[in-house]
Amino acid sequence: QVQLVESGGGLVQAGGSLRLSCAASGRTFSTYQMGWFRQAPGKQREFVTAIDRSGGNTYYADSVKGRFTISRDNAKNAVYLEMNSLKPEDTAVYYCAARSFYTNLRTLQYQYWGQGTQVTVSS
Repeated sequence: QVQLVESGGGLVQAGGSLRLSCAASGRTFSTYQMGWFRQAPGKQREFVTAIDRSGGNTYYADSVKGRFTISRDNAKNAVYLEMNSLKPEDTAVYYCAARSFYTNLRTLQYQYWGQGTQVTVSS
């Protein structure tokens, strides 16, 4: 089992940048596929991006492609989400997620979730 703690959220103006971090517990972090999701007020949680175990492959939702970058550091048990050119519609609670089973990065099923970090983009 892995525990996830997100950080780095905050208030930023449109066009700005933020970097989210997700710290994972446990000694087997490198065996987990990782993902980021977000949930805006009144909306369902939506997929943002995913990364494979080595960090060599990534997958993005069309809405963030070219603006967001996911990365991981297995030595630090961490995954990151670099967000650039932020828009007001990016405002949401962002969640880190992990899964121990191997599957296509497009799969939306995850086993473990963090508590989330709020990102607010002002216009």
